[in-house]
Amino acid sequence: MSSESMVGPGGDEEALWARLAQGDQEAREELILAYRPMVFWLARRLGNRAYQDVVQEGMLGLLEAVDNFDPSRGHRFSTYAYYRIRGRMINFLSRVEGSSPIPVEDQVLEELGPWEDGFSRLDWTMDLQLALGALSEREADVVRSLVLEDMSARELAEEKGLDVSYIHKIRRRALAKLREVLSLGGA
Repeated sequence: MSSESMVGPGGDEEALWARLAQGDQEAREELILAYRPMVFWLARRLGNRAYQDVVQEGMLGLLEAVDNFDPSRGHRFSTYAYYRIRGRMINFLSRVEGSSPIPVEDQVLEELGPWEDGFSRLDWTMDLQLALGALSEREADVVRSLVLEDMSARELAEEKGLDVSYIHKIRRRALAKLREVLSLGGA
């Protein structure tokens, strides 16, 4: 079940964001109520451990998402909210249970991250997941295969039935998009 199919304001979401930018607290409440089911859905997916507390943390994540979302960046709010809510829940469970229920793929992403003081692994993971969402399906697949699965361009080209040079072209284009989305510029 995708988050887009289960939630969303009944009216024009763009208009709600415009009203919120003008300080309309009613628009804020409408957005929170519209995306509240996502909190319960995510809490159920994480299991029954401390369900009510996980829901409460998720609601705090939703509030943060609504308050910090920037529609001008071109991302869907549902994607942004999903990772903010889920991240808040996972951080809570990590504190309470002492170990994180983060899936293996996320653990791999965390090991790859550039950790600096004040920069959390979860934030980097969420940013990367959002950034991958900005790529086409083919670009995201190439990045995952080459970077996360450590495949060679030749192996991937053979698997996909593509030319190696085309794989490199997709990789360059995808990494340029990732730099832009992650605001890394030339770094």
